[in-house]
Amino acid sequence: MVILKSHDEIEKMRKSGRIVAEVMEQLAEMVKPGITTKELDDVAESYIIKKGAKPAFKGYHGYQHTLCFAVNEEVVHGIPCKRVLAEGDIVGIDCGVYYGGFYGDHARTFPVGKISDKAKELLAITSRALEQGIAAAIVDNRLYDISAAIQHCAEEAGFSVVRDYVGHGIGKSLHEEPQVPNFGEKGTGMKLRAGLVLALEPMINEGTYEVEVLSDGWTVVTKDRKLSAHMEHTIVITDKGPEILSKLKEY
Repeated sequence: MVILKSHDEIEKMRKSGRIVAEVMEQLAEMVKPGITTKELDDVAESYIIKKGAKPAFKGYHGYQHTLCFAVNEEVVHGIPCKRVLAEGDIVGIDCGVYYGGFYGDHARTFPVGKISDKAKELLAITSRALEQGIAAAIVDNRLYDISAAIQHCAEEAGFSVVRDYVGHGIGKSLHEEPQVPNFGEKGTGMKLRAGLVLALEPMINEGTYEVEVLSDGWTVVTKDRKLSAHMEHTIVITDKGPEILSKLKEY
């Protein structure tokens, strides 16, 4: 069932969205060669708790950490550990919070020091695909207009979109209906209405769109072990257009 949010509920979701945005800005300053993913996870958890919120991922289906990481060929759901980020890596960081009865969800992929031109292009295209998906999230458009915009942006640049993992509705639950694939046929799917809150999250691969899960049961990697990038924003569809909830107003 698709749940449209009231004005008051959207106001609450702005607060949870702001917290994930603040966390990500803190982490952006820390992502440098030599830091471990565990150190980043610890900082995020401390900040979330300090704000009176809860880490949304901790305990979700048995997951034991605050953040999910994705380094280089990893797509999503990598576990924080003592792995040291190195010059030339790219690292996706996915953060969710629960505050005031509602969830916020946000992900970005960062360069670690100086990265290759191909990696720079992948990050730029993934960011642009998210922007174009958001731009398509307007009243009376169709759900897969969002999907088609993301897919076109990625594939036009020679990249591929992951099929096995998708965006989603979000609200009182971390994952709500509808699912939002990053590929689809324009002009199809449910009609978009004001009050619909979505977590849009293109996962774009350098090579094949095929992925597999490692033996830890969590970490998703590209099947060809080429690079992957992940960007995500929580947005609300309004009569005036889409509004990004997981973004600080000054940015």
